[in-house]
Amino acid sequence: MQMGEPLATVHLSYGIPRAGVPSPVSFRRWVEAALAGAKRRRPAELSIRIVGTREGRTLNRDYRGKDYATNVLSFPADLPPGMHLPLIGDIAICAPVVRREAAEQDKPALHHWAHMTVHGVLHLLGYDHIVEAEAVRMEALETRILKGLSIPDPYQL
Repeated sequence: MQMGEPLATVHLSYGIPRAGVPSPVSFRRWVEAALAGAKRRRPAELSIRIVGTREGRTLNRDYRGKDYATNVLSFPADLPPGMHLPLIGDIAICAPVVRREAAEQDKPALHHWAHMTVHGVLHLLGYDHIVEAEAVRMEALETRILKGLSIPDPYQL
């Protein structure tokens, strides 16, 4: 990677109107913060799709067996052995769920968008929260990354 070259290439697509959705610049900033926070030094490429409730529910049902829309889904790249590409995967963020959760948690929507983006990127990098010890580690990393973005601890409600 050359000096000044971006750490991340982020492809955005929209399954809903873009009104009320953060700018592409914001998403890239959050992705790069997550990559840096996870100490990824190699370039990374990923796609983020902003979805509505119907698409979010379909994705969650088809890939996780859960019949409801969730805030963020991550689909890590499954590259064949020997294939060395910067592709790390895809993220789907459900805009209506993110907006609703931000309101319920009484936090700025932009902060919650940032959190869901960071959370999704960390999943692409192999972090998880199924086992308690892993959840504690992932949440601590999210909190540290978000603090670097001047966003308060999302787990302190």
